[in-house]
Amino acid sequence: MSDTNQKPFSVRLIREEFPALRQQIYGKNLIYFDNGATSQKPQIVLDAINKFYSKENANIHRGVHYMSQKATTEYEESRKRIQKYINAKKSEEIIFTKGTTDGINLVAYSFGELLQAGDEIIISAMEHHSNIVPWQMLCIRKGLSLRVAPINKKGEFLIDEFEKMLSKKTKLVAITHISNTLGTVNPVKEIIEKAHSFGAKVLVDGAQSIQHMKVDVKDMNCDFYVFSSHKVFGPTGIGVLYGKEDLLDRMPPYQGGGDMISRVTFERTTYNELPFKFEAGTPHIAGGICLGTAFQFLESLNMEAAEKHERELAKYAEDILDTFEGLHIIGEAKNKTSVVSFTVDGLHPFDIGTLLDKQGIAVRTGHHCTQPLMDFFKIPGTVRASFAFYNTKQEIDTFVEALEKSISMLR
Repeated sequence: MSDTNQKPFSVRLIREEFPALRQQIYGKNLIYFDNGATSQKPQIVLDAINKFYSKENANIHRGVHYMSQKATTEYEESRKRIQKYINAKKSEEIIFTKGTTDGINLVAYSFGELLQAGDEIIISAMEHHSNIVPWQMLCIRKGLSLRVAPINKKGEFLIDEFEKMLSKKTKLVAITHISNTLGTVNPVKEIIEKAHSFGAKVLVDGAQSIQHMKVDVKDMNCDFYVFSSHKVFGPTGIGVLYGKEDLLDRMPPYQGGGDMISRVTFERTTYNELPFKFEAGTPHIAGGICLGTAFQFLESLNMEAAEKHERELAKYAEDILDTFEGLHIIGEAKNKTSVVSFTVDGLHPFDIGTLLDKQGIAVRTGHHCTQPLMDFFKIPGTVRASFAFYNTKQEIDTFVEALEKSISMLR
C-alpha cells in the first residue's frame, strides 16, 4: 500500500468527511462512541453508493453490455485494492462474504469438511459469539472437540496456557485479533507461530482490528482472516474472507448456485476457480465496490497516527473514569486499543446507556455478544465506549460530564 497520497493526520479535517457526525440528537451535538458496533461512513463512500445505483447499476460477470462490464471491472478492482491493503499474495485469495460472521461460517463448513472425528479446535475465552457458535455447530456435526484457551482478570490471553493445549489433534485455532468487549490486542503472530508448529491452521477474526491498525496477512502468516465492511467505514451486508490459496483450493464450496460453477449438467457439476467458487449467486455488488472506496479513504490517512490517536483517547478516558467511585473498567490488558468497557456498582448498564443517549451520546450496553466473557467476570454486561479516529478528547470530556450526571440521577 502506497503512502504517497496520504494527508497529514487532522481529526478536524477527518470529521468534515463524515456527515453523520454533524447532526444533533435530542438537541445535543451527537457524540458517537459506538464504533465497535458499526462505524460512520465518509462522504466518498456515500457518494460511491449513490453513483452506483444512480448510473452504474448492473449485474456482474455475465453481461456483455457496457454497464455490466463496467460494474464487473469496478467490483474486481475493489477486490484487488483490498488484496493490496492487507498484503495478500493474490486477489483470488479475497472472498467477498456478507460479513465477519458469514466468513467464519464459510470456514467452519468448508474447512470443517476436511476434519475428522476426534480432531480439536481451540478458541479463546474472549471470543464473540460469531467465533464460538459456528465451531460448536461444526463439532456437533463432525464429532470434534472445542477447547477454550483461558485469559486472566485483566483480559489478557494466556499464551503459556494456550501452548500447553496444543497437540497433533489441534487442527484449527480461531482467535480474535482485538476483543470487541475488552479492547485487548492479542499476540496473534505468536499464537499463529505456535499453532503452526503443531500443524494447526489459524483463523483470525479481524472485525475489530483492520479499522484500527495496519494488517499484513503475509507477515502475520494467518491461514484465514475475516472482517466486515460496516466496521471499516463501508456499507453493511458485505465483508471479506482472506484465505491462503492452497487451503481455499482444497475446501469444498460453501453454497451452490450461479457464478460458482464451471459447468452444470443434471448428472454432475464442476466448480469455478477461486475466488468465484465461494461466491454463489448475485453478490452485494454496490457493497463490494464501495468497500473498495472505504479502503481508498483509509489509504489517504496516516494509519499509524490514527492508531496512536485512538489509543490516546482510550487512555485519556480510562484515566478519568478510574477516579469514579464504584466504577470498574473491564479489560485492563497492557496492550489494548480504543475500547473502554465499564460497570458501575448498583447500576444497570442499560439505564446508564439510556440516560447518555438522552444527552446525545451513543454507547453500547449489554453483553456485546460475549456472554461467556460476562460469565467469566461475573457481570450481566457493561457500558462500552468505543472510539474511532474521528473522535476527540473534547467529546470524552462531554461524555464524562454526562456520565456523572447519569450516575447521580440513578443513585
